[in-house]
Order: sequence, then structure tokens, then C-alpha cells
Amino acid sequence: MEHENDLEPLPCDKDSLKRSIREALVHIVGKDPRNATSRDWLQAVAYAARERIIEQRMYTKRLFNQEQVKRVYYLSMEYLIGRMLVNHLMNLGFYDACCQALEEMGVSLHEIIDLEPDAALGNGGLGRLAACILDSLSTQCLPGYGYGIRYEFGMFHQHIEHGEQVEHPDNWLRYGNPWEFPRPEKIYPVHFYGYVVEHRDHGVVRHHWEDGEEVIAMAYDLPVPGYGNKNVNNLRLWAAKATRDFDLDYFNEGDYIRAVQEKIESETISMVLYPNDATAVGRELRLKQEYFFVSASLQDILARHIKLGYPITDLSDKVAIQLNDTHPAIAVAELMRLLVDQHLVPWDRAWEVTREVFAYTNHTLMPEALETWPVALMERVLPRHMQIIFDINFHFLNEVRHNFPGDNNIVRRLSIIDEDHGRQVRMAHLAVVGSHKVNGVAALHTELLKRNLFRDFHRLWPDRFVSITNGITPRVWLNQANPELAQRITRQIGADWVMDLGRLKQLEDCLTDAEFLKDFRDIKRRNKERLAAEIRSRLGLSIQPEALLDVQIKRIHEYKRQLLNVLHIITLYNRIRDGHAEGQAPRVSLFAGKAAPSYVRAKQIIHLINDVADVVNNDPVVHNRQQVVFFPNYEVSSAALIIPAADLSEQISTAGTEASGTGNMKLALNGAITIGTLDGANIEIRQAVGEENIFIFGLNADEVDRLRAEGYRPGDYYESNPELRRALDMIRDGFFSPDDPGRYRDLVHHLLTEDTFMVLADYASYIQAQDRVDALYQDPQAWSRMALLNTARMGYFSIDRTVQEYADKVWGVQPEGWN
Repeated sequence: MEHENDLEPLPCDKDSLKRSIREALVHIVGKDPRNATSRDWLQAVAYAARERIIEQRMYTKRLFNQEQVKRVYYLSMEYLIGRMLVNHLMNLGFYDACCQALEEMGVSLHEIIDLEPDAALGNGGLGRLAACILDSLSTQCLPGYGYGIRYEFGMFHQHIEHGEQVEHPDNWLRYGNPWEFPRPEKIYPVHFYGYVVEHRDHGVVRHHWEDGEEVIAMAYDLPVPGYGNKNVNNLRLWAAKATRDFDLDYFNEGDYIRAVQEKIESETISMVLYPNDATAVGRELRLKQEYFFVSASLQDILARHIKLGYPITDLSDKVAIQLNDTHPAIAVAELMRLLVDQHLVPWDRAWEVTREVFAYTNHTLMPEALETWPVALMERVLPRHMQIIFDINFHFLNEVRHNFPGDNNIVRRLSIIDEDHGRQVRMAHLAVVGSHKVNGVAALHTELLKRNLFRDFHRLWPDRFVSITNGITPRVWLNQANPELAQRITRQIGADWVMDLGRLKQLEDCLTDAEFLKDFRDIKRRNKERLAAEIRSRLGLSIQPEALLDVQIKRIHEYKRQLLNVLHIITLYNRIRDGHAEGQAPRVSLFAGKAAPSYVRAKQIIHLINDVADVVNNDPVVHNRQQVVFFPNYEVSSAALIIPAADLSEQISTAGTEASGTGNMKLALNGAITIGTLDGANIEIRQAVGEENIFIFGLNADEVDRLRAEGYRPGDYYESNPELRRALDMIRDGFFSPDDPGRYRDLVHHLLTEDTFMVLADYASYIQAQDRVDALYQDPQAWSRMALLNTARMGYFSIDRTVQEYADKVWGVQPEGWN
């Protein structure tokens, strides 16, 4: 029988932490303190913190069970959680005590934290949003759990060799992961291939999935502590294990490779984040990954629901499941399979339960980016699910025909099966049909979803669509990433802003406070000096801290328009060489981001950036008036170094292509001024800070559509703008690639003939906006006031507001826990 005091919490004072760290070093890490390395101390501190986290996790779990709460389950292929030590120490409230404990032991926490690898569980904004949501769920005492895959290797470790991206394995688990708890007792079978057998059971047709392959999903738990309270939620990651590790018969025959072949093939499923899907084998592996983690997660959710004594048909009373983009959309079919085939729930009731449980977040406006799977592939890999999808589609299209009688075109457009492009399963359609709520992640994004991408769905179910603008966690992106500014803000307005970001509005009183503005500038300068030291260490390049730091840090993709930024850099370079840049502020243009391994043009853009950097940085005429940096292997820890140092935030995607963006919010929160189009959350940032405190340029989404409809001719812009023509000619003719003059001819030809994302159409407006940026930067007082005002008005973009809207509009969950 459990007693209330059977878990005595460990104290978190300096002396208790010293004892815990020493115990962990000796008894877990197995090292003598006299001979321990910095990495050994890192592991020991993590284990000491973990002891305290897991106690609070147990309290939280007991409370949720006792209160019979409704739980939120977040299904995501990515969790970009970064390094965890500092975040956990700050959330738990004993960061300072830990620093003091280590100092008395002759160790500096600041010297060991950089040894912790970034957890390679995500790649971009999708994964970082998921991590921020988990942080907020715990902080706001909401019962929320994440589910994903425990990738053994990340997407890749990016090296730049001769200017080109080269991918190396990202072995983030090389030294183990002290934060995770293996759960070998939490295993579930996951099935692939085989065939389906039908039989009748008291007049009801039942289906049984037979033969094929079976993989075991084993759970690894990562506790997620909230800030300033005792609540600790959980991120459960699945690793693939073979049903049989070793075939002794093959081994005894001397066929050693075949003896372990099944184990190797099975465990490939959780080996790498986003395997290259340019091949049929890669695409099949991607589908198997998605189903693997979805199936294990749903089996686990149902097992918990049943163990707590709730009827399976009351699932939606206690369970809300959020699909983070289309990657986990197969969950709709999988839950139907589990309910109908395993729990024998009648089809109609199972479908009601499924729709009540699921909600779907869309993250892209581009139809080509929405996942589809060939019917033939789905029938081979997941034969039962293909049957279920056909059945769902049959019933759904009957509903469509009743609502739009005689309109066969809308039936064709809404069908989950795309018959026009070789019979494909539209996973976004499956997610919309199987969810009770569908949300966009910014006001414009949601409007464009309803108007364009999901127009017909919106006509059918207008109440199903809601807008929930993304947010970011201030605990990571200001309190942790920019501690000096966070402390200065706290001295000015108190510490409550960490939990209520809207309190930053009080900083508007400091816009005429010369002392505060000087502190604000000095902190930015020191952040730039720290970044400069890292760039010098990594790249051997010395940048000028007094220069305007102009940053574009995000995935490398044509629609994000790093090319537009490059054209501006070349234009400035030409002005300097021509003697037309007198009085121009010195500028450092910094890029960071990865290109997908199979995305040839994105990798070519990285090569161009580095070629331009090589010319600009080594031209004696320029001499530090302009510098270009490509910061390699961009990850969370890199962002935490770059963002506090940035002066200008490049958010320059083609209007109507970016769902929201969260980098724009992080940069503005840290006092960077945005230059951007009216795209994604830029629109709401403009509303928040005022149009005079942001540099907006270019076509809006309606103008982009209109120009496309009229017939966009990018060559006209080339012919009519001498600076643009000169820049493109230099790229095309090999000025930046003298070793291979034809390297970028195809790239320039594409811009001049197609220019899918209207780089040339927005060039002139962008240059004008950058000229305004330059003029303002030369007035330090005016720049500082605008930058501070951006920080002060970022309250709306807190992830806590985002999660509260999900809780109210979508999930129907309430806070439970210790505040």
C-alpha cells in the first residue's frame, strides 16, 4: 500500500547537491574525483539533477491518476530539445546552487556545459515548436505527454568542405544519454507487410492481419520539468528492437552476417532522423518510421486508458491527441484498426471516438510539401490500413455527395485517394477527415488554408478550422539563452515575466531611460563578442562586433529565399567597390541552416553563399566594411549563441509560403529588428510592434497570386534594374566561382525564366528596405529604442498563450498540479 511520505524529496541546497554529484561520479559514472574528466563531471551533474526530476515526475503521475485527469498526447516526428542540463537546472530552481557546489569541488559548470551534445531528435521549426509546447504543458501544470522516435543518429552533422555541405553521421548518443530512462517492460509489437484475412464472428465481418514482419517498439522516457513548480511531464521515445536478435543456426553454419541480419534490418527503423527519401527504399523506410512510432504510441495510450479503468468507448473523455503535421496522420487509420479489430468496437462508434480524439496542426501551405503515399506501397507495407483508408474514404465521400449533390469535381478534390497522379493517399486529407479540429499556426496561414489549400473542406466543415498562432518559450529563448539581458530585465520589472511574457510591456517605460538603453546596447555588444569568439574559433574569421549583425538562420530552402539575401550582399559589395557606399554602416551577414541531402538546389545555395563569402571576406577594398559568414551545423545550441547577438532578423520568405515561423519571434524577443515580408507570423509581429518598428517590403500574398495569374516574367525585372542585372551576371559568369565559371549558370537561368518564389520581383523593394535599415543603424539611440520596443511587445508570442489556446479551443484540458 502506498503512503504519502514513501517518496522523500531530495534537498536541493548546495551541500546536498555536492553529495549527490560526488555519489553519481563514483557510483554511476565510476570515476575517482581526482581523475575525472570534464565529461565525467557533466554526466555526474546530470545524474544528480535527474534524481530530483524523477521524484517530481512520480508525484506528478500520482496526482494525475488520483484526479482522473484528461491527458494530452502530442505526436511528432521531431523534438528539437537541444541541450538539457542548463534548462533543467533553471526550471528546477537550483542552477545557482549547482554552480556553487561545483565551484567548491574545483569544477566550473560553464566549462562543462558545452560538452553536452544537442539531442538530435529534430531538424527545424516543427521540432522546436514541439519542444516548446512540452515545456509549456509542464510549466502550466497541464497533463501533457510527447511521443516520438529515439533516433540513434540525427539528420546529419553538417560540415562545409570547399564551400559545399557534406553530411556526416550525427552520433549524439556516443557517450550515452543521462536524462533518459530505458523502459524494457514497455514494449509493443509493430507489424508490417503480410496480408489480411476476413472471417465472420456472429454475423459481423472481422479482419485479421497475418504473416509479414514484426518489430518491437521499446520505450525510453525523458522527463520534462516545468518552470517554477513540481510538475514533470514525460516525453516517451520509441526505439526499434528485433523480435529475434541472433539466429544461432546461421551462425553455426558460418554465415555470421545473416545471423544478425534480422536485428540490423529491424533496428534501422529508429536509426536516422529523416532518411533520404529520394529513393524507393528511403521512402519506404520513412513510411515505416511514421507507422512504427504511431502504432507504439497508440497502443501505449490505450493500455494506460484501460489500466486506469476507463471504458474504451469513452476514450475522448480522457484523451486528446494532437497530430503535429501530416507525419503522424496514419494514426487515424491505426486507431480505427485497434478499436475495430482488437477491441471489437463497431465501425460507426469507433469512427466517432477517433474523430473526437484527434486534432491536426498543419504546418505548410505548399501542396507539394504535403505527404502522399502511393496506394501500391501502402497496400504492401500496411495492407490492413489501406483497407481502412478505403472504407473511411467511402463513408466520407458519401457525406460529401449528400452535401454537394451532383458535384463530382468536389468529390474528386476532397477524396483521400488522389486518382489523378498515380493513385496516392493524401495524408493531409486523412488528417482533416479524421480530426475534430484543424488549426493553422498564424492568422494569415489559417486564412490561406481556408481560402486555398483546404477550401473545400472549409466549405463542408467551417467550424472545424481554428487559428492558433505559434509561440516560443521565454524560459529557453530569453532566460536561458540571454541570461545577462534576462537579469537586467528582472532588475527592472521583476521576475514574473518568465511565466507571464506580457509583463515585458513594462519595458516601454524604459524607452527614454538613457541608462537602461546603454545597458541594453552593452549587453548586445557582449553577446556579439561571444559569437565573434566562437566564429574565430570555428572558422578562423575575425568579425567586427561593432558591425550590424544581419542574420538569416533557418532551414535552407528556396522559399525562405536565402538567394534574395545573397543578391543584396553582392549589391552592397559592388557599391563598396565602386566607391558608392560612403557612410554605409559595416555589416556582417550571417547564415546558418541545413539543406536536405537530396535537395540539390538548396545545397547549391549553400555553395554560393560560401563562394560569395570567400570573395567578399578576402577583398582588400572591402576590408571589414562587409563580411559574410556561413555558420556550420546549425542546432539549438548554435541558435542560443546567435540569436542574442543579432541586430537584424531576416524573415524574407515569399508571401503566402511560410506557415508561421518561430525564429522571427525568438530574434525579436532578444532585441533584433525584423526585415521581412507580410508572411506567416510577420503580420502579427507587425501588429504587435507597430509598422514603424519593423522593416516590411515586397509583395503580399494576394499580390503574389495576382502576379502569377497575370503571367510572371522575371526577366523583365532583370532587364529594368541595373544593380540586379549586374549581381546576377556576376553569379552566372563565374565571378564568385573562378575555379568553375559555369557552376551557377543553371541557378541563374532558373531565376530568369521561372523564379518560382519571386526573388527578382521583390529585389528592388528589399534593397530599399535594407537602405532604411542601414540609415537607422547609424543612429544608435534610435536603433536601441526600436530594438527594445520589439522586446517589450513580444508578450503575445509566448508559447504559454499558444498552449492555453490549444487547451481551450481544441483539447478541453485543465491545469492540475502544484503551482
